[in-house]
Amino acid sequence: MLHGYLSRKESFYYQIRDLSARWRVTAFDFVGMGDSSPLTEAWSVSDYARHTLHILDALGIEKCRLLAHSFGGRVALRLLADHGERFGRALLTGCAGVLPRRGIGYRLRVRAYRTVRMFAPAYAERHFGSPEYRTLSPVMRQSFKKIVGEDLTPLLPSVRTPVLYVFGDRDTATPPYMAEILRKNTPGAGLVYMKDCTHFCFCERPDEFNAIAREFFC
Repeated sequence: MLHGYLSRKESFYYQIRDLSARWRVTAFDFVGMGDSSPLTEAWSVSDYARHTLHILDALGIEKCRLLAHSFGGRVALRLLADHGERFGRALLTGCAGVLPRRGIGYRLRVRAYRTVRMFAPAYAERHFGSPEYRTLSPVMRQSFKKIVGEDLTPLLPSVRTPVLYVFGDRDTATPPYMAEILRKNTPGAGLVYMKDCTHFCFCERPDEFNAIAREFFC
């Protein structure tokens, strides 16, 4: 189980409790998140994927199913594209990795940030960017930039593992248009929308989500 950005393994509480009755479940905190050690250098999606493989190797897990949320989906896509033979199936919920559509307002804010940064970098770092970004340490900020700036859609055609995308139909973090891009470009992938759910459909309706996961993973 691969959790979302700045989240932790306990976000999968309902899935760990349910799925562990049928399968061995492995969940861990990504480096720099949860109770793990902090990052000492800026990691990319590929770095997190390599670390995940290292954990699987250390635990003697040669092949497994993947359940991933949001940022965890980014890591999963990299793993599936580069090491698909290690994974039997993958359920990716609220999967990130598609670059968002940006309007003129966003481009103007970026231009303003770059201009202010030239003269007052400390002020720019404190007042621009999302609240999430402003809480990050300098190393995590550099890592965040690497992560969100990478378009993973070129990897999708090389994914051969059976993939099921599960999205909330009211997800604003990874909106439905991203889900459609993922499904269209991942060979043989399925897509399920959970009604009246947001980015955290697996927590909002755990019984329904877990039923979907059990059916897909069997």
